[in-house]
Amino acid sequence: MKKFALIGGAGFVAPRHMKAIKDTGNEIVAILDPHDSVGIIDSYFPDASFFTEFERFDRHLEKLKRNNQGVDFISICSPNYLHDAHCRLALRLGADAICEKPLVLNPWNLDQLKEIENETGKKIYTVLQLRLHNDLIKLKKSMNSKKHKVDIRYITPRGKWYGRSWKGDVTKSGGLATNIGIHLFDIVLWLFGKYEDLSVLRNEVDSISGIVTLERALMKFHLSTRREDLPGGFDSFRSIEIDGNALTLDKSFTNLHTDIYKDILDGGGFGIEDSRPSIELTYKIREGGI
Repeated sequence: MKKFALIGGAGFVAPRHMKAIKDTGNEIVAILDPHDSVGIIDSYFPDASFFTEFERFDRHLEKLKRNNQGVDFISICSPNYLHDAHCRLALRLGADAICEKPLVLNPWNLDQLKEIENETGKKIYTVLQLRLHNDLIKLKKSMNSKKHKVDIRYITPRGKWYGRSWKGDVTKSGGLATNIGIHLFDIVLWLFGKYEDLSVLRNEVDSISGIVTLERALMKFHLSTRREDLPGGFDSFRSIEIDGNALTLDKSFTNLHTDIYKDILDGGGFGIEDSRPSIELTYKIREGGI
């Protein structure tokens, strides 16, 4: 049984990590979140130590390490701009990190994380769960070398709270391309190769669009949190079309987190370099294509 700590226990994605850790027969011994609305912990690891202050969490894990009871992994579900700092914490404590997307906001921060990996001998994994989706694996194997056409539309309206939260702060979330689009961009890059050219047509806080030329595809994208951008009759709208055919992802994203954990524990997993293409692309989109 592996011992885990979890950073970010009150967020939307944290229960998927708790479930994945329980489903793989492992244990969370400590959880950190500045908010104490974390009753969900009782459904998974009610005996886990809980902290609302980073310093006490850090001290607790350091004590466990010095008593030869240190954690094997730290799972990271904190706000985007804190991911790289929390990865560094994990490695300094002698643990591997399992970090939600995006691993970092700026591409050059990946190089710093690689240096710390080399120094500590520990590993940083990132959650690219759609790469384990059976339908997408089959699609990747069936891809030919012709130039494909890809159209991504992801309209997910958010209330006024969104702009007041860290998610609405581009310096903390990375903006729409990074916060809500990165898993889609990662899949397109994984399927069709690296990007060669980029034209950003709209670059606003709540709506972005553009055209990306990839090795084997031309991709159009539109991401928005504006309700007025929704097609009629929809509360939210996510569409991925490849050569005019809709791509349906019918397997639950929740189950895919468990698959990610199984893959890591079996000696696989996606690392720093796997995350680089989508981080570089979303950074370019955020900067307006410069």
